[in-house]
Amino acid sequence: MSRTIGFLILFAIVAGILVALHYYFWVRLVRDPQLTGLLRQLGTGLAVALPLLIVATIAAHRLWRPLGRVLAWPGFIWMGAMFILFILLLGIDVVRLVSMLGNRWLGTDDVFDGSRRVLTARLLAGAALAGVGGITAAAIRATQGSIAVKRIEIVLDRLPPSLDGKKIVQICDLHVGGLLGRGFIERVVRTINGLGADAVAVVGDVVDGTIEQLRPALASLATLRSRHGTFFVTGNHEYYSSSGARAWMDEFSRMGMRVLINERVAITEGEHAFDIAGVPDHGASRFLEDGPGEDVEAAMAGRDPSRAVVLLAHQPIAIHEAARLDVDLQLSGHTHGGQIWPWGALVRLQQPFIRGHHRVDNCQLYVSCGTGFWGPPMRLGAPAEITEIILRSGQKQT
Repeated sequence: MSRTIGFLILFAIVAGILVALHYYFWVRLVRDPQLTGLLRQLGTGLAVALPLLIVATIAAHRLWRPLGRVLAWPGFIWMGAMFILFILLLGIDVVRLVSMLGNRWLGTDDVFDGSRRVLTARLLAGAALAGVGGITAAAIRATQGSIAVKRIEIVLDRLPPSLDGKKIVQICDLHVGGLLGRGFIERVVRTINGLGADAVAVVGDVVDGTIEQLRPALASLATLRSRHGTFFVTGNHEYYSSSGARAWMDEFSRMGMRVLINERVAITEGEHAFDIAGVPDHGASRFLEDGPGEDVEAAMAGRDPSRAVVLLAHQPIAIHEAARLDVDLQLSGHTHGGQIWPWGALVRLQQPFIRGHHRVDNCQLYVSCGTGFWGPPMRLGAPAEITEIILRSGQKQT
């Protein structure tokens, strides 16, 4: 019941924002250019219909998935295009403001006033629509086809020389259940199985739906191959599923994954080892029926301080606790690298880092841009990735 109430409140907020945005679009693209006749009717109709399309897509995705699948492509594409259009129009308005202030200060005519105002408004509206069309097409194209394998090397001071070169393949933010399904997962699994990993790390947000809906699409995850197995930690979207995160953890365990809940396991080669630890999503404590929340300290309890530890934590924000507890490396996702530029600037308000390799004190962090996408089938400036992480020893060979 609490999830339903929370969804309804969020739904109402989103609907209000959508109405305001589309009124802004109507003002800039219909009223200011003084469109008439059929063009005005079409523009006004779209300003009403498009926010309803997004609302219907979100509602149907949760409440009636057959309709949700029909609406998903147009609804989610417009969601992404809407954000791009807002940024373009906002940029134009900044230019308008600067022009107005500059011309007042200089005492010259402003191209946005007088007889030129309508012509200028029409030219700018046309430029904004052409820009959003081209950018949207490029962003959609970036999500099609194969996913790049991003290879990075990370030096761990406590990793023994005998374990130098150990390979962890990280995936996260697959978001199966929206526009991504069985074919996508099969491509990801084939790519990973060809990398010869020592371990596979699945760092949350695998699903957007129920177990019954998504079990066929996810089936090939059970065939992931690596020397020491596949390790999974929850992301926030596992908790949003009506199946519940606990049920999803059981499902991933059934597939052969080792689900890490504030715990740690040893990856042993001969006489030497390093640890892989994992914690639930940072927001898991809000869903007590699905188990404990994130507790990095519990995951580190009783560790051998001479041994390197790699922590799987969906949200980068766990890095502060990881650094305090002397974790060597944290692997995270969640941010999608911003997914559609410049959305990352807003993500940065909530997360300390949004992509790439970072260091906080003695702890290193790698934040993946994610393997799938959420919502719009679009990526702009944040390519999807399967991350091949090569661990290097910081100790000299003796």
